[in-house]
Amino acid sequence: MSRFAARSRVLFWEEPCHIAGLEQPGLHVETCAATGMTVITPQLPEGDRGGDRERLKALLDLLLAGEEGPFVRWYYTPMMLPFSDHVMADCIVYDCMDELANFKGAPPELLPLEQRLLSQADLVFTGGYSLYEAKKDRHGHVYPFPSSVDAAHFAKARSSQPGRHGGRPRLGFYGVVDERMDVELLAMLADARPDWDVEIVGPVVKIGEADLPRRDNLHFTGGRSYEELPACVAGWDVALMPFAINDATRFISPTKTPEYLAAGRPVVSTPIADVVRQYGQIEAVRVAEPGDAFIRACDEALALSASGGSWLAEADKMLAGMSWDRSFQQMSRLIRDAMSRGVHSHPIVSPTNWKSEGPHHYDVMVVGAGFAGAVMAERLAADGDKKVLLVDRRSHIGGNAYDEMDGAGVLIHRYGPHIFHTNSQEIFDYLSRFTQWRPYEHRVLAAVGDLLVPMPINRTTLNSLYGLNLRTEEEAAAFLTAQAEPVAVVRTSEDVVISAIGRTLYETFFRDYTRKQWGLDPSELDKAVTARVPTRTNVDDRYFTDRFQAMPLEGYTRMFERMLDHPNIDVLLGVDYCEARDAYPHDHLVFTGPIDEYFGYRFGKLPYRSLDFRHVSLDVDRFQPVAVVNYPAPGVPYTRITEYKHLTGQKVAGTSITYEYPAAEGDPYYPIPRSENQQLFKRYEALAMVQSDVTFVGRLATYRYYNMDQVVGQALATYRRMAKAAAGPVAPAAPSRPLAQPLSSAG
Repeated sequence: MSRFAARSRVLFWEEPCHIAGLEQPGLHVETCAATGMTVITPQLPEGDRGGDRERLKALLDLLLAGEEGPFVRWYYTPMMLPFSDHVMADCIVYDCMDELANFKGAPPELLPLEQRLLSQADLVFTGGYSLYEAKKDRHGHVYPFPSSVDAAHFAKARSSQPGRHGGRPRLGFYGVVDERMDVELLAMLADARPDWDVEIVGPVVKIGEADLPRRDNLHFTGGRSYEELPACVAGWDVALMPFAINDATRFISPTKTPEYLAAGRPVVSTPIADVVRQYGQIEAVRVAEPGDAFIRACDEALALSASGGSWLAEADKMLAGMSWDRSFQQMSRLIRDAMSRGVHSHPIVSPTNWKSEGPHHYDVMVVGAGFAGAVMAERLAADGDKKVLLVDRRSHIGGNAYDEMDGAGVLIHRYGPHIFHTNSQEIFDYLSRFTQWRPYEHRVLAAVGDLLVPMPINRTTLNSLYGLNLRTEEEAAAFLTAQAEPVAVVRTSEDVVISAIGRTLYETFFRDYTRKQWGLDPSELDKAVTARVPTRTNVDDRYFTDRFQAMPLEGYTRMFERMLDHPNIDVLLGVDYCEARDAYPHDHLVFTGPIDEYFGYRFGKLPYRSLDFRHVSLDVDRFQPVAVVNYPAPGVPYTRITEYKHLTGQKVAGTSITYEYPAAEGDPYYPIPRSENQQLFKRYEALAMVQSDVTFVGRLATYRYYNMDQVVGQALATYRRMAKAAAGPVAPAAPSRPLAQPLSSAG
């Protein structure tokens, strides 16, 4: 906030103080000398607090009288919403630093208020990646901001040598001591190493003094100011983060991690998810389970601290991209973009009050705002002149093709890379109504040992992998033929590959990648899976060879916005269609969700494969030579890394990448192609065929492994069939008279 205050007027509204004997509510207003922020503390009479909301609302209105915009309402807690949500704002920010509902003593109204704030907010910032994962599907514009650091401030500690306390090692922690602290671990550490001193700096909150462990070498020294923290760390050999593993710490991303590193101290932490994810691979941070493993990690960190500062170079490289100045710049850009988007960031029909608006009759309700649903809605509205309500349980349009600007200013795909390609002139022309295109030919490399080789396999791949000099397609074909193993009947994905290129290439590129991607061995999957990836004897390194290959110039989301910008289309986001289906009467339903879900899983769930994504911004111009690098090795937990600047052509500082992790649970992404799954689907398909008032369209509704263009083509064809059926049978035309027919007939 201090950086915003340097450029704008920042009013920081504190929790109210209740003062005994105070007759009238008032405001204590002062300017912070260090930051320039105006700090406002409401002062309310002690006693009955039932009228606090109206008193605070009146005080806020009094404060804002005469203030000129633009206004940004910025919330650190949803508890501030009830008395302030009437204030008109150009942008509303929910800065979600912790999952407050998981904290001890959280008020019961916090979760409903958070849902209300999410429905109003233009932007949601989260204090780390775990919290981002928890919130990303609840709002269309969620951005992770892991802890930043004022490195120069904490680097003051580096000028002091640790171990000043009589030669005894000193390990320390600063921060609030509450239910997030593993006090039993502190006692265990103090008992196991009586020749060490353990210093805990910070206020004790929600823990009774009697519950704190007391040892001669365990010191609770109270709070310190931010300015005093470097001096505290200067006296430590090792910095500690002895957090309990509980609901209150599930989503935390401790700011103190980079601060300790900036101060030049190795860190020992319990396995907090965001610490493991962001710092677990560097030498300076040791992560260990509470107990003996934690104590051993402290021994290792103490030895590292005494070994000199060579390990600091790795930590400093990481810290270089974590400044508060950079976070401020990224947040400022997102706020400017949100203001320029205006109403585009909000659903046309508000998900917070739609039930009270009274019944609206629609010709068609379309469920799902991805490609299938958006194309159907657009065609029904624009060509069929139907009144359409488009419903999606997510808080954004675009389905899995949804893209958004991240905190680094890079247009990323929230649900993994979506590369448009098609051989269909009709499909390309249709989508061209809603977007201009950026020419782009997709290239993929596979990491094999120390090599990055083209994928699909081509002549370059073979030469690099085997040290060959194959110069012609004939030579490459002959080599592959020699590798191939005959398979009597090709039934599975394994059969497809081995019969074409042999077992060695199969094991190098396909076997383990497929196992990770699908959770099944290729021998258990339909042959269509690996048949999608060809093998080439030329040097064409394009992943696709389709006639049309391009990316939407302004992104997929902007394309969807234009597609749905029609007076006959209303959009309802963040609401399950089961609720909306009864609230909004309609004549026909177009369903693009999972077909088994529609029928209440009557025959059991259809198997799907899901994905998890880890989005990361880096302070480098380029991370990898192409947009996507595959990782087929079994020891690598992710299947691929995507770098988006290759796709967008953006010229911005830094870059953004996504690690993609296949998962058995989560949102359904890929129908698993096995014969038994198709047999189960056929049972649901039989039910669907007799639903005269419902049309099923899309990958999930028809349980097909479709590309994007195929989904568009299916939706266009489905609409044509619906339009033809609605028109009814065409009366046969009267037969025309043959030219040679006489004017009169004999008889």
